[in-house]
Amino acid sequence: MERRVNAVPHETESAAQDARPIYVLTDVSKVFPKRNVHALDHINLTLREGSFSSVIGASGCGKSTLLKIMAGLQPPSEGSVMLDGRPVLGTRDDIGMMFQQATLFPWRTVIENVVLPIEIRDGKAAARAAHDQARELLGMAGLSKFAGAYPNELSGGMAQRAAICRMLVSKPSVLLLDEPFSALDELTRDFMNMELQRICMERNATVFLVTHSIPEAVILSDVVYVMSPRPGRFVEEVVVNLPRPRTLDMITTPRFGALVDRIRGHLEMGVLE
Repeated sequence: MERRVNAVPHETESAAQDARPIYVLTDVSKVFPKRNVHALDHINLTLREGSFSSVIGASGCGKSTLLKIMAGLQPPSEGSVMLDGRPVLGTRDDIGMMFQQATLFPWRTVIENVVLPIEIRDGKAAARAAHDQARELLGMAGLSKFAGAYPNELSGGMAQRAAICRMLVSKPSVLLLDEPFSALDELTRDFMNMELQRICMERNATVFLVTHSIPEAVILSDVVYVMSPRPGRFVEEVVVNLPRPRTLDMITTPRFGALVDRIRGHLEMGVLE
């Protein structure tokens, strides 16, 4: 029987009880009739404000489909998605979405790409006014010298870091991340994970991350959700009881290793196959 699970905020268990629910998914299912694919089956999930959650599952189990439904890019076949008390019926300004590919516009410079969400929402004058904030984000991502460059002058990892800055520039309260760091080298990925944690804690952002990296899920998350093979269901929630702020040194600790082993154990038992 599926349980309704609640992601806890970054701080403490007592804070978890006080934090308000921000995302509420009730009996969400998704079927693609033309392909005869039952992607998701009765997903129930509550994410509380300020929580950081990850989902782990095999390719094709419905993780990205779930993310797109949460972002309003696809409707569920059944069930409801509520964000901040309102149904998610399409894209919204308070949702930041990050895909595996950078999707930068090739005719715009890096900084013009970063401020694009503000230009679309508030106009060109507001976008120009946001250049200082955009430069600060680019500095955080190690791209200060490339603000005036075009996407074809960037490596794949650099382009992905620019896209991360674009997602953050409008300061969304919710971040939905579909393996955003998979194109980055290991050192840059570790750096961006720590920066993502810092930014989310400062802004009290609510985050839901799709990743295939168990260590990445553990170092970032308050809760890691294990998803079954298609049709996707949550079959286990692993609470990550590590103090914040997290540091990369924690990766070598016995507690971290035990959490990774617990999640990996589902793989070995065939839960995700």
